[in-house]
Amino acid sequence: MGGQETAGTKSHICIGLLAHVDAGKTTLAESILYLTGSIRKPGRVDHGDAFLDTYALEKARGITIFSKQAEFKLGDRDVTLLDTPGHVDFSAEMERTLQVLDAAVLVISGADGVQGHVETLWRLLRRYDIPTFLFINKMDQPGTDRNGILRELEKKLSEHCLDFGQSLSDETFMESLAMCDEALLEKYLEEGRIGNADLASLIKERKVFPCYFGSALKIQGVEELLDGIGAYVSDREYPKEFGARVYKISRDGQNTRLTHMKVTGGTLKVKMPVEGEKADQIRIYSGASFRMVNEAPAGTICAVTGLEKTFSGQGLGIEETVLAPVLEPVLNYRIDLPEGSDVHAAFLKLLELEEEEPLLHIAWEEQLNEIHAQLMGEVQIEILKTMIRERFGMDVSFGAGNIVYKETIRQPVEGVGHFEPLRHYAEVHLLMEPGEPGSGLQFAVSCSEDLLDKNWQRLILTHLEEKKHRGVLTGAEITDMKITLASGRAHLKHTEGGDFRQATYRAVRQGLKQAESVLLEPVYEYRLEIPAENLGRAIHDLQRMNGSFSAPETDGDTAVLHGTAPVACMQGYQAEVLSYTRGRGRLFCVLKGYEPCHNAAEIIAAAGYDAETDLENPTGSVFCAHGAGFTVPWDRVPEYMHLESVLKKTEDGPEQTDKDTGQRGVPGTAGALAGIPETGKRPAVRQDFYAMQADDRELETIFTRTYGAVERKRSGFGKTVCSGSAEVKKLSVQGMSHRPGGSGSADGRRRSTPLKEPEKEYLLVDGYNIIFAWEELKELAAKNIGGARGKLMDILSNYQGFRKCTVILVFDAYKVEGGVGEIFKYHNIHVVFTREAETADQYIEKTVHEIGKKYRVTVATSDGLEQVIIMGQGAGRMSAQDLKAAIEAANIEIREICSAKPGGGRNYLFDQLSDEMAGYVEEVRLGKKAYGEKNNLQNGGDGGGTAH
Repeated sequence: MGGQETAGTKSHICIGLLAHVDAGKTTLAESILYLTGSIRKPGRVDHGDAFLDTYALEKARGITIFSKQAEFKLGDRDVTLLDTPGHVDFSAEMERTLQVLDAAVLVISGADGVQGHVETLWRLLRRYDIPTFLFINKMDQPGTDRNGILRELEKKLSEHCLDFGQSLSDETFMESLAMCDEALLEKYLEEGRIGNADLASLIKERKVFPCYFGSALKIQGVEELLDGIGAYVSDREYPKEFGARVYKISRDGQNTRLTHMKVTGGTLKVKMPVEGEKADQIRIYSGASFRMVNEAPAGTICAVTGLEKTFSGQGLGIEETVLAPVLEPVLNYRIDLPEGSDVHAAFLKLLELEEEEPLLHIAWEEQLNEIHAQLMGEVQIEILKTMIRERFGMDVSFGAGNIVYKETIRQPVEGVGHFEPLRHYAEVHLLMEPGEPGSGLQFAVSCSEDLLDKNWQRLILTHLEEKKHRGVLTGAEITDMKITLASGRAHLKHTEGGDFRQATYRAVRQGLKQAESVLLEPVYEYRLEIPAENLGRAIHDLQRMNGSFSAPETDGDTAVLHGTAPVACMQGYQAEVLSYTRGRGRLFCVLKGYEPCHNAAEIIAAAGYDAETDLENPTGSVFCAHGAGFTVPWDRVPEYMHLESVLKKTEDGPEQTDKDTGQRGVPGTAGALAGIPETGKRPAVRQDFYAMQADDRELETIFTRTYGAVERKRSGFGKTVCSGSAEVKKLSVQGMSHRPGGSGSADGRRRSTPLKEPEKEYLLVDGYNIIFAWEELKELAAKNIGGARGKLMDILSNYQGFRKCTVILVFDAYKVEGGVGEIFKYHNIHVVFTREAETADQYIEKTVHEIGKKYRVTVATSDGLEQVIIMGQGAGRMSAQDLKAAIEAANIEIREICSAKPGGGRNYLFDQLSDEMAGYVEEVRLGKKAYGEKNNLQNGGDGGGTAH
């Protein structure tokens, strides 16, 4: 928003309270509200009268479950205080409030020190870049050590955690502050002082973290904390344009939907349109009560009614939707409904709770006819059961928890989905690439709008984002993947929105079936504190649980182990630790993320998932023939698809302009267009997938369906072959058979055939398309484009000498200013540089149009659009890889001919020539015009000629 016009400084800030459970966070909130005059007396969690614990379950359990809002004045500024849950089961509720904070107060228990969940909170604060104050609570308890805790903070959180309970005039403290920033150090050395503005800047940039020590229950140190917040929290400047960040969805006592948001730009007004809806009411909550206002300026935290389509994390107006939460549930539970319940109606009701709690994943298992929920832990289960009973009047139970697995892929792959029952049409090509661990699913577009309209592209992205796509190993949700819409096609008359939904879903599944999938499992990052005498037992347990650990740390009689371990293996280990350490051990676990499963084969076998029988997630596609749709299995879709493979296009290469000549080429790697890493190798997907080429008849069918029938002359160039295959020799013989003359007979003698004018054949080659499709030429072009052109010219000259066709090699020079074009003979081929504003495609199309009706013409290019166009002109086509295979076939036959030594090792010229070429050479040698006379001489007859 740095480039936005601002509306001036706003005197409204939002402060969040974060803590590990039982650190005294809610008690601190009560003390703050009491000191600022917002409440008459501070409540207590254990007494059930805390101002911000408004939910009955919170009062009963003495924990914060939902984030709460309170308003108070601090000097001349309005402050919104957000109290967040401390229990790890409700971490998602806490995390989403981080999106709207101007600063945070991290509460740490002085009696317990830095616990495992505190380190998780610290990482989240760093991720969301939030200025942070620390309040070390419960310092009135015996045994708390101020200096010891400060050392622990510096070690585990940041070395810039400084005790702000000292006077700013203290020289040692000032030096410690100055050491946090080089520019400030220079200023301090020059002026000998540090002002409040300097401190505020350091805190805003997270270069200093002020620490305050006290007791929230006894209201000790709280005033100093408030003074620090008032002095060092900077006011923000907001843009004039409206923007807001949604951080929570809830419902009030009348079941009215509330969208909780922070206004981050302009002013929100009642009845103002917001994302196609209207804001009916604007409420400012403080505890359980609220007041309604007509408008909310930037910086305000408010709840809005009338918005039914909003969601947590959504950006409104000029704001963009934020990153997905880091914390997520890893346990999956079956929800057992009361006997006789309507399972479908219950599922719809439970979706309301998922809307309010985004990380409460409610899923309908079609095959099992069951409702499942993904949760953080046992405490959340109890809360959820109570909420369902109060909200919907149902007493539900939860089955045993299972681990939530996920799936990803190892290498890039292309997924193709086609949906074409009668009077419907859609085809989608997706490039699916593995992403960074923890990146989730990311979506992008590289498809040209000339190929697929922008509206269809947006619809495909919507379909990609709207569904949790299932993997093919266990049916688990896929993650850590970038999916790019690379190509697609619609029909002007028959395509509907639902067609692209089907094609998109099928493209994802088809790609997953081709790819090498990887099963992922959740992994804990743990900290295990145990008596030193139990260290051996702990290490043995961790090895048994497939865990990793660093070298043990010792602190007196206590040993500390850090590392990671699968969640599946760590379940129930807390009880074991308490047992074998006699209550002296402590285990802190936080979710690190997902990693490859340690026992993938076992989990896959136990799941028994068959992707082919999952009718809700089909892997194949639907095509149309003879007026009826038919299903094509996933492995045969590339044979039927109507668009060329996008990975094959990537190999052939996109265009770029040569710096020296202005001629077209591509960036240094074939994968640049689709974002494939520059490894020099194509993705290791099924090898036969890359060998698949669109059949001429399929391409002609597409052209005919669109433009009408065309006449084509058969050509020997168009056949797709693989180097070294049985087709190689067939292609070479087929190519030679176009010239006059016969093949060698069984007895080695040459048979006479009537001499006739050979039918002329043309091969037009799109030069830069070929250069950047062949790996060896592409590498050369990256260093010297001229050298690559010269090498291609030599290769085609050699090939022309064998094929005896007319080769025209065309290079783009359309960006050369004032270029008039150039045509010249290079050995035995013709080389064309196009003129200014004329592309190689245009030149080739024009040439094919002029000569294609009279001669056999083949065009070598992998440009899909160009292939369709040349089909319409009646020409044949070859892809870049087809041409390479044909040249390799010719080279193989040349080597075979040269290596053969008939006649006891003698190597006669005639023995190495084709029949027709031998006839021509013999004619020249004998000086005869009649081919038959030469034949008589060979058979000992009286030729009547003169030898030269």
